Amino acid sequence: MGESAVLKEIGLRAASRRKDLGYTQEYVSEAMDVSVQMVSNFELGKKAIRPENLIKLCDVLDISADYLLTGKHTVTELTGINEKLSSLSEPHRKLIEQLIDALCERENC
Repeated sequence: MGESAVLKEIGLRAASRRKDLGYTQEYVSEAMDVSVQMVSNFELGKKAIRPENLIKLCDVLDISADYLLTGKHTVTELTGINEKLSSLSEPHRKLIEQLIDALCERENC
């Protein structure tokens, strides 16, 4: 995957998370103390982000740099899911496991 494709993937993850939180590009730019154009260019994969702005963006979006850069969640991020799974009954845990297996087959996990 070329640099351009990588930047687009990272930008898509950032835009998706921003939208999930209901934030506008204007809100994110103000919280980061950067221009709206910088946020827009980053989300579109047109420009890379400086390390100090990556840290700010991750803080604003409450997301890990690992996920933003690679698309993979960290163990820490998944702790909440693990806690919820551990409280389920055995039949429900097995059902969730089957669902995860089916999704992984579909997405080649």
